[in-house]
Amino acid sequence: MQTFFDGALQLSASVLTIGALDGVHKGHQALIKTAKGRAIELGVPLVVYTFDPPPRVYFKNALLLSSLSEKLLKLQSLGVDICIIAPFNEHYMTKEVSSFIEEIGELNPVEIWEGPDFHFGKNREGNISTLQKYFSVKITESLRCPSGEVISSSRIRSLIKENKRVQAEQLLGWNHAASY
Repeated sequence: MQTFFDGALQLSASVLTIGALDGVHKGHQALIKTAKGRAIELGVPLVVYTFDPPPRVYFKNALLLSSLSEKLLKLQSLGVDICIIAPFNEHYMTKEVSSFIEEIGELNPVEIWEGPDFHFGKNREGNISTLQKYFSVKITESLRCPSGEVISSSRIRSLIKENKRVQAEQLLGWNHAASY
């Protein structure tokens, strides 16, 4: 897997997914596997555009579920061809939606794969509808745990805070090595 920091990459075509992907949990894994399947069918690289640190960690000092190196290893094991890591900081969080659209346009995404609640750009002003004005966007359904709740990094953090390690690891799909 090739890794690039803060954009500056041009591709002739790609399948793209964008997100914090903290924990690379089962929901993320399902999304990436689906996008990888399409990338193979289309004969283009699968690109993941992610952030370090994840915005929720930056804004709310939330528990980090996976270090950047752990995230990259998991993404590589899922068949991601290229990972772009944007440093999430004071400068980045002021990036306008139009600037973000322009940046990902350089990747020439044939398809962009996202979950239904995707937002991006300054103040989370961009969403799926915004992306659909410029790109072909495919939306995957959120993966749910047996109790019916959506699998999310926030849900996993809550389980960890409640000291429910086994349940958290079931949603992650891997052993969370951090001590908590």
